[in-house]
Amino acid sequence: MSTNIVWHQSSVTKEDRRKRNGHHSCILWFTGLSGSGKSTVANAVSKKLFDLGVQNYVLDGDNIRHGLNKDLGFSAEDRTENIRRIGEVAKLFVDSGQFVLTAFISPFAQDRELVRNLVEKDEFIEIYVKCPLEECERRDPKGLYKKARNGEIRNFTGIDSPYEAPVSPELTIETHRHTIDECANQVIAYLRDRNFIKGES
Repeated sequence: MSTNIVWHQSSVTKEDRRKRNGHHSCILWFTGLSGSGKSTVANAVSKKLFDLGVQNYVLDGDNIRHGLNKDLGFSAEDRTENIRRIGEVAKLFVDSGQFVLTAFISPFAQDRELVRNLVEKDEFIEIYVKCPLEECERRDPKGLYKKARNGEIRNFTGIDSPYEAPVSPELTIETHRHTIDECANQVIAYLRDRNFIKGES
């Protein structure tokens, strides 16, 4: 634990930034199995927000592991640390007045709850990207399920490591039933309905 440190209050507040941007700021936390479409939907939502003039940024699981979290593996402990770090980074984006879209398997409910508790009540939107394991495995965009089945990858979520699906997420989107554009529109409609962004749903 760090010692002899004191939090320095910013001269520009989160409320100031939101007022300047003209919209709310929060975490859109996309969780689901590998291959469910988290990154694809998150990026589709990001583009729609960008076109609406809404400040946002996508934090993608694989991309983060290329840099910030490149020292972490896929054990339960490392997965928890991976999400903890992302939660702290996401909190900074919220404070900056932006929407931050995070696309992580984040298989453990306790870890997702930890991030929820880092921010205020209306600043964490859990989005369950629901897709049957069989469909995710059929898609297998990165060839990871095949490797996991062959024993080349250990601790792979859905195969030899558990995924704890959200019990009461703010939003559930089903990528095996709807197109990516339809799923993205569901997220945009959710944000509009809650006046997080401007415009009619």
